[in-house]
Amino acid sequence: MVVEHEIKLRVRYEETDTMQVVYYAKYFVWFESGRIELLRSIGLSYRDVEKRGLLLPVVEAKANYQAPAHFDDEILVKTRLANMGNTSVRFENEVFKLPEKTLLCTGYTVHVLVDREGRPMKIPEDFIEKSQAG
Repeated sequence: MVVEHEIKLRVRYEETDTMQVVYYAKYFVWFESGRIELLRSIGLSYRDVEKRGLLLPVVEAKANYQAPAHFDDEILVKTRLANMGNTSVRFENEVFKLPEKTLLCTGYTVHVLVDREGRPMKIPEDFIEKSQAG
């Protein structure tokens, strides 16, 4: 089963650049919002993961920009858990402008589960179970 989640956001003024379009790096912030809410929706809050002494740093990120977003646009961020390996997780994202659902950006992030010392850790069985049940 594919785990997916959608959230709606509104472009804030501080997210735009001098050309009055969303600054390219802000899409990664939106990817993060989608990722956090996806994990929360399957019972894996970041706070709980960190309480277990585990961290999920980004080791790879990519974005492909299709169209601009502007201040006060309503956007939809779709996030899906695309792949879970032994120590890594890949999340894929699509960002749309609403209401017409114009595709603005696609992209992904890859994360490695590590302990507080930065050593890669095997993904716990309960994480795998929750991702498959979602």
